[in-house]
Formats: sequence, structure tokens, C-alpha cells
Amino acid sequence: MFFLTELGARLKEARLARGYSLDDLQDITKIQKRYLIGIEEGNYSIMPGSFYVRAFIKQYAEAVGLDADQVLTEYRKDVPEVQKEEVAQSFSQSPSRRKMAASSNNKMMEAMPKLIVALFAIVIIVVITTLYMQKAGSVPDVEEEFDKPIEYEQNQNSTPSKPVENNDDSTEQDSDESKQPEEPVAEEPEAVQAISEGVVQGEDTTFEVSGTESLKVRVEVSGDTWVGIRNEQRKEQVTDRVYKAGEIVEHDSTANGYARIRLGNSKVAKVYINDVELTYAQDRMTQNIILKLVNEEQGE
Repeated sequence: MFFLTELGARLKEARLARGYSLDDLQDITKIQKRYLIGIEEGNYSIMPGSFYVRAFIKQYAEAVGLDADQVLTEYRKDVPEVQKEEVAQSFSQSPSRRKMAASSNNKMMEAMPKLIVALFAIVIIVVITTLYMQKAGSVPDVEEEFDKPIEYEQNQNSTPSKPVENNDDSTEQDSDESKQPEEPVAEEPEAVQAISEGVVQGEDTTFEVSGTESLKVRVEVSGDTWVGIRNEQRKEQVTDRVYKAGEIVEHDSTANGYARIRLGNSKVAKVYINDVELTYAQDRMTQNIILKLVNEEQGE
């Protein structure tokens, strides 16, 4: 029977504080549930090795919003040291660089004859094209025909046309009207949506949205992540749960003028405000995005 270590208790406390079950955490981190239980209970014997223990603990800490490096440093007595043999074994399981380089060289040597044949073919085509163009030079130059003056035959039977009398009054009136400058039409500038840089405070980042009257939120998910959208009174606007890759979470927060988006894994989620992608202000896996709609009067 195993008891919770200080590290396991700290991680479990952070998981429960976020409302994650072990199944939710398994969906977010892709770590098997039995390994997550082993981390909380300090039962590292079921792990593939101490190298994976540290990697799993770091991923667990990031998923529940903790600083992984700080956790590993603070509870280093609870974390087994990585043995040199395990590191060497982990590298030996991947393809050798030397074999990869040798295979690439072999492929290059096999492709060399084809490249040489292709170059000869290109040279032959260029030579044939050059000879053809030289022979084509014997054709009379068309430009000489254009240099000859154009002769016009005058029709003696045709009668000269009479000049049209111009109405001096109408001409002067048209010229006076054309001289009058046109008054420029003042166009009202179109309002352009603007999103502030974002104020970071712990896990929260507050953005102000101005230049628009709507606040439509869309979250596109490319991997498993927890997503929740709430109003300023922390009332649930969409169902808080783990969303799968390909799902889209949408909510029109215009009436509230406020939206609080909870992301369990921001690495696999893109947030759009009125179809404009939001740039995160901090590189944190778990974070809260707070949006406030600010009109021009409030901004002044």
C-alpha cells in the first residue's frame, strides 16, 4: 500500500482545485490513468523508468497550472534521479544519426545517374532550340514592312465635308462649369476593431476590445482541452468540459460585454474575437482569457 508523498499531494490538490478528474487529466496529458495514480501515490515502480517519471510529473504539473521546473526543484527528494543507462537506452531506441546519414548518402548515389541523364537531355534540347532559332533568322524581317510609309489614295469624287459650326455660347458655358472645383465629399472613417496587448496577472490575462459593438467569441480546438466560457458573475455560458479535436465552441457575449474563457491546454486552442484571432500574452498551458468590450465613450 502506498501513501501520498508531498509531491503527489501537491499535484492532486492542484488537480482537484481545477475540477479535473483523473479521466479528464488523462484526456489532456495523454498519460495513462494508472501512471497518473502512481505519481499521486508515489508508486514509481510501475513507470517505464525514472526518465519517464520526471517527464510525466512535468507534464502533470503543467496541465494543472503549476510551474513544472519549480515543482521538480522543490520536491526533488520525491523524484527519482535519472540514471545514465536509461538516458543512453532512450537514445538507443531512436534511429542512429550515422545510419540516417548513410541511408541519405546511398539515396544520393542512386539518384546521381538519373541526374546526369537529365542534364544531358537539357543540354541537347538547348542546342536544338538554338539551331532552330538561327535557321528561323533567314525569314524576312517583318519590321521592315512596318517601316515603309503608308500611302493613302485620295478619292477625287468625294466632296469635302463642311466644318461643323460650334456654338460659342454653349462652349463657353461648358468650360465655365468645368472650371468650377468640385467640393470633396467627406467620408466618415470606418470603425476598426482594436484589441489591447493584455494585462497579465497570474493565470489571468485581461484584454480590452474596442472599435466594435459586438463581442462574439469562438474557440477552435485542435486537441483535447478543457474549455469553459462564463460571464462576469461567473455564470456558465457554455458547457464546461473537455472538448475534442475538431470541435468549435462559440458564444455571443455582446449583451454581457464580458467573457471569461478557461483553457486547460491553450497550446491546442485558438481564440477568435469577431473572427479575428487573439494573440496570447503569455506562454502558459492553462490560463484564463478575460475579454472586456469597451466603447469609445468609455475609452475616452
